[in-house]
Amino acid sequence: MTFEEINNRAKSEWQALQKGSYILVGTATCGRAAGALDVVDAFGKEMKRRGLEVPIIQVGCIGLCHAEPLVTISKPDSLRVVYHNVTQEIVPRLVEGYVAGDDPCLELALGTLEGDGEETVYIPELSRFERELRLILRRCGYIDPENINHYIVNGGYSGLEKALNMSPEKIIGELKKSGLRGRGGAGFPTHQKWELCRKARNIPKYVICNADEGDPGAFMDRVVLESDPQQVIEGMIIAGYAIGAEQGYIYVRAEYPLAIERIQIALEQAKELGFLGDNILGSDFGFHIEIAAGAGAFVSGEETALMAAIEGKMSTPRPRPPYPAESGLWGRPTLLNNVKTFANVPLITERGGDWFASIGTEGSKGTAVFTLAGKVANSGLTEVPMGTTLRQLVYDIGGGITEDKLFKAVQIGGPSGGCLAESLLDIPIDYDSLREAGSMMGSGGMIVMDEDNCMVDAARFFLDFSTKESCGKCTMCRLGTVQMLHILEDITAGRGKIGDIDLLLELAEDVKVGSLCGLGKTAPNPVLTTLRYFKDEYGAHILEKCCPARVCPELTVYYILPDKCDRACEHCILTCPTEAIKGDKGEVKIIDQEKCSKCGTCLEVCPLEYDAVVKLSPVSSLPSLKLSERKSKK
Repeated sequence: MTFEEINNRAKSEWQALQKGSYILVGTATCGRAAGALDVVDAFGKEMKRRGLEVPIIQVGCIGLCHAEPLVTISKPDSLRVVYHNVTQEIVPRLVEGYVAGDDPCLELALGTLEGDGEETVYIPELSRFERELRLILRRCGYIDPENINHYIVNGGYSGLEKALNMSPEKIIGELKKSGLRGRGGAGFPTHQKWELCRKARNIPKYVICNADEGDPGAFMDRVVLESDPQQVIEGMIIAGYAIGAEQGYIYVRAEYPLAIERIQIALEQAKELGFLGDNILGSDFGFHIEIAAGAGAFVSGEETALMAAIEGKMSTPRPRPPYPAESGLWGRPTLLNNVKTFANVPLITERGGDWFASIGTEGSKGTAVFTLAGKVANSGLTEVPMGTTLRQLVYDIGGGITEDKLFKAVQIGGPSGGCLAESLLDIPIDYDSLREAGSMMGSGGMIVMDEDNCMVDAARFFLDFSTKESCGKCTMCRLGTVQMLHILEDITAGRGKIGDIDLLLELAEDVKVGSLCGLGKTAPNPVLTTLRYFKDEYGAHILEKCCPARVCPELTVYYILPDKCDRACEHCILTCPTEAIKGDKGEVKIIDQEKCSKCGTCLEVCPLEYDAVVKLSPVSSLPSLKLSERKSKK
């Protein structure tokens, strides 16, 4: 079939769907974790009970992970309504009220949807979406990721069809004009990689999509692959045509079973319609894609380690040069880009490089996809133009800090990124600004921290992750990060010494210079940025032997306020795992600090009306404690 015939068939199916009512249920991993599959079953049973035949379509994630399970009910000539935190118990009300009736049940709704054409993706009428610009995410949560026709009718494969009528040099030229930089973290100009691979004479050549997403708090690639996998496949096909490759691999971690399942379905459907295989869309070009499931090692995200894993070898980095564009997979020229990089390619070939370059900043074009995790009210996924500030992300889109706490820092760029302080909330988010601040764009993971987070402990946490994920191949990464971790562990345990800060700085520089791959070179970033922006907290831990945030167990104590303790209450005594709390009925309870394991159970179980248990730094003078300075109970 020609592309026009394929498009017309998809349009016919889409128009038939739009003529009647239908229900969309978000069943990406976040939705499933919240009970979305139970909601799907409940809708099916309720429809059967009422004798209704309304399609129930499982879609991906629109990014509002905090509101899952999300359900959209669409009716012709009426409101399209999005409902949040839907449970099985709510389903009969929605079916009776809006599917079978005319009551939109707005008291249960998150917002309504609107659109102005068959190819327009409907956008929720929520204030945060006004600040977003959804390119990669524009279809996520609105189409069935297991139905290629939904993708095609919403602009899918138009970029490929146009690319096949362009020369490879023209495609790479459009990429150059676009200013697209790699979305995997380093921000290397995409067109340069493609051009090097195009000029390489050795054959065969390979295209690899790096979907090995291992950063704590990051799930951008997973959502894209679970919600709209065809756009990544289309980008890879265009890449294969541009560089002269006939084989591609999607390297995705095995911990993403749903993503792998939906990619496999997408590949089969693309092959069935002639977008993959030989003579694509009647051309002389052929391209094939296979899935390579990774075992979950963080270091496999490094390109040379990733290729070693595909080859069946131990996933360890190798020195460069030679670079993959010259000698990559099985010693052949290899183009390796991230999920989001490939997802941008079809739009650029379809709309042109100048259009893409009009978005973003001078040195960082297009949009950036971020995950919002940690102490932020509206956790989830967002896509914004490059140059959007941290403040806009955290407050305007993320809804601010939970429990009205004070913002303290944001960790951006994964464990190899950096912790940025409140003073940097108004810096634009782009590759260069973040690098100047001591962090990096990374793949887009963002963890928000509030006043209750200890920045020394945060640095210890991220360095602990990097240390455990090190492949151990080079000495500075294998031993240098471990030594830095030991120093941080001593500081958080109250054993820190005055010279530790200077030693940390010296080790950090040595690890950066002496490590082979990006993991080791950037592993010290959390330590360097916390020392840069939160040095006073290090001083408190080392000099005063206290943790200002009252997080580090060895530098905190739990204390029962005599004037608050209800003598008849025994909640704390009954739940203390170390029997550290003493006091009979009628007596004020006392915590034996030598037995106390600092687990915090007493703080959790103390009734709110008493609020007698407080968490303090040992440096505090308990007799002169100011009650007004006590932390509120969590």
